[in-house]
Amino acid sequence: MDTNESILRDVSDVAESREQRRLSRLRRIGLPLGALAMFLWWRIGVGEPIVFSNFSLPSLDAHLVIIAVFFLFMIGILLVMTLGAGRSPHVLYRTEQLDIGLDDVVGIEPIKEDIDRSLDLFLAHKTFAREMGGSPRRGLLFEGPPGTGKTYIAKAIAKDAGVPFLFVSATSFQSMYYGATSRKIRSYFKQLRKAARSEGGAIGFIEEIDAIAMARSGVNNAAPNPDQNHTVVNRAISEGVGGVVNELLIQMQSFDEPVGSHKFKSWFIDKANLVLPASRQMRRPKSQPANILLIAATNRADNLDPALLRPGRFDRRISFDPPALAGRYQLIDNALTKRNHEVELDDPEVRSAIAAVTQGYTPAMLEHIFDEALVNALRRGATQLSRKDLERARLTEEIGMGQPVAYTEHERRLIATHEAGHATIAYLVAPYRRLDILSIVKRKDSLGLLAHGDTDDVFTRSQSEMIAMMKIAFGGQVAEEIFFGEVSTGPASDLAYATTVGAQMIGSCGMGQTLISLQAVSSSSFSDTNLVGRVLADSTLRTELQDLLADLKANTSDLMQQNRHIVTALRDALLDRHELLGHEILDVIEAANRAAPQLPAQQQLAD
Repeated sequence: MDTNESILRDVSDVAESREQRRLSRLRRIGLPLGALAMFLWWRIGVGEPIVFSNFSLPSLDAHLVIIAVFFLFMIGILLVMTLGAGRSPHVLYRTEQLDIGLDDVVGIEPIKEDIDRSLDLFLAHKTFAREMGGSPRRGLLFEGPPGTGKTYIAKAIAKDAGVPFLFVSATSFQSMYYGATSRKIRSYFKQLRKAARSEGGAIGFIEEIDAIAMARSGVNNAAPNPDQNHTVVNRAISEGVGGVVNELLIQMQSFDEPVGSHKFKSWFIDKANLVLPASRQMRRPKSQPANILLIAATNRADNLDPALLRPGRFDRRISFDPPALAGRYQLIDNALTKRNHEVELDDPEVRSAIAAVTQGYTPAMLEHIFDEALVNALRRGATQLSRKDLERARLTEEIGMGQPVAYTEHERRLIATHEAGHATIAYLVAPYRRLDILSIVKRKDSLGLLAHGDTDDVFTRSQSEMIAMMKIAFGGQVAEEIFFGEVSTGPASDLAYATTVGAQMIGSCGMGQTLISLQAVSSSSFSDTNLVGRVLADSTLRTELQDLLADLKANTSDLMQQNRHIVTALRDALLDRHELLGHEILDVIEAANRAAPQLPAQQQLAD
């Protein structure tokens, strides 16, 4: 945090406003109580003290009392039903009720820094406006996939800000009664302004705001983007959505709406000015702005009404994405700090390896697999989780729970050979990839699997990498042909994957004989098909794709013929142990290479 931000945080206009409000409330309470005390002392001084024991209730007919109570009860029910339908559905949290601060948030440092600046501006809004002439941010929109920490960090903001935190789910605004949804929205913002004026500031948080803020009919649902098609699409929306969005827009623009006392003073001054000469006209009081920071979270920001996203409503859109490698490492450190674990997991290299294999995991997913790892430890009678517990939890999360079935002996050997073929080619053509799990245990629709991934976070693929991935896909089919002389139904999904990757290379990435991108097709006879369908519909591109797949399969077959011993070793290990994890795969391959002296794998690949 730089010097200017430190100054803003130190000023804390919120605390100053809260203290002024507290003193004002004490004066309002003290004046009538002081007047009452003076009156009572005066009565005592003149010898006429008030004797409260002399007061008595008048006698009433019991039947009349019962009738009156009944009607009052019925009237009360009607009032509760009428007023309750428009009551704000929020839940108010105070600072002491929240146990999460910004210091507890790890793994999303860039987002945390941006939010910290917004919090500084919120706390020192008067200083920022007076000394720098700026307007503090009034709204933050958190967008991103589920589990990325949107609600978590909102609570941390409320904890560090030290102001009331009004949490509400957007679905709780919805009502079956016409107009009740808009009344609830008005009531929520009224309570938000009231809390902000009494406490110096308040933070409102609307969870899943897309439930009440979807784009209205006829309104373009996205901000202009030069890289996107700007066609306006009229979506079918439910009745009343437009009115609800309009109410939300109005309320977000009315943070400075005057309170009741200001309205009364303004009314009185207006009436008095009607009889006063022009030279003695009184000025209406200015309304004091409410210091409010409104935060909303959504997984579908592109579908929100564009009027919500303009400056003055949501000034800042903050995207929450799954954390990068460094962020996942911090999250793993934090998770292991709170959980009992074996000493092996204290090794930084082990933690780095876990961070590498969890690419794409959100903070919530990481927390979940650590909890599942603890469950695995309990199943084996341990009180500390191990690395193998984590690996099995991750495997179950990504692929599904193992469901051992009684394969026939032929099926066992066929599946083991198929998966060993995948692993062999992956080891030979993609040394930069991690071999995580090799298994012949049935999971969901998969009879066996090879789980492999990048050693580092990558966001693009080169042509050689895509070719290597296609060769790995062909590994299972080629192994079946070499060892059994025929092909089973197992390679069907592998061929679909290889066809998809090849179609991307030829029809979209410019890695074939044409530079035309079929991905750019938007309105033609191909527009209703995916990229693979467009490639296959073109006879020239279809022939090119067929030739590419045939060449890669032949290359894979030659490579596997030279390394049959690796396939055999992995197959036998799978038949014996059913599942190999991480280093166990490499141990089997290295032992096979030592037992069968021949050209090193990298030299064979070069040949």
